Amino acid sequence: MPASRDPFANPFPEGDPDRRAIWEMLVPRDIDAFIGADWSMVAGDFIAANFTGISGHFQPDPQGFTLAFPTLDAYRAEWLRQATEFGVARNAGTFAGNPRDGIFAATRLEEIEIDRDAALVRKKFDGRLAKADGSHDRMNWQTLYVCRKEGGRWKIAGFVGYLPHVKD
Repeated sequence: MPASRDPFANPFPEGDPDRRAIWEMLVPRDIDAFIGADWSMVAGDFIAANFTGISGHFQPDPQGFTLAFPTLDAYRAEWLRQATEFGVARNAGTFAGNPRDGIFAATRLEEIEIDRDAALVRKKFDGRLAKADGSHDRMNWQTLYVCRKEGGRWKIAGFVGYLPHVKD
């Protein structure tokens, strides 16, 4: 049986400030901004110049991937649409309990490859958000982020997201 983990705790040691900073950006700040539909919380976490977001559409074949977000503005518009839709559902009592806890529990970010001022980050989602009607929303996908250190701070330069989460 795997060891339990605290989904709210940064898994990287104090002596690894780069990975700790990336985790803080992509887990608690991202989740809280999404739940609050507050883009301003994460706006400074992106590099707008040459930003690129690719969607895998939850399928394993790269032939079906698309250049869904050719600019940061395109991604921001979709992010806000999804966050607003989530907020409407949350405010309508769609979810049982606090969905924030469920999102944290489903989120794992434990693999970060760093080479100088560039990083490849693997963020995986595997869990369920309980709904008030007894059903659930399944969270089961992953995102590969390309981050760069700019001005001494890690930022998101692009991603390949909405990929199927293939378990080991």
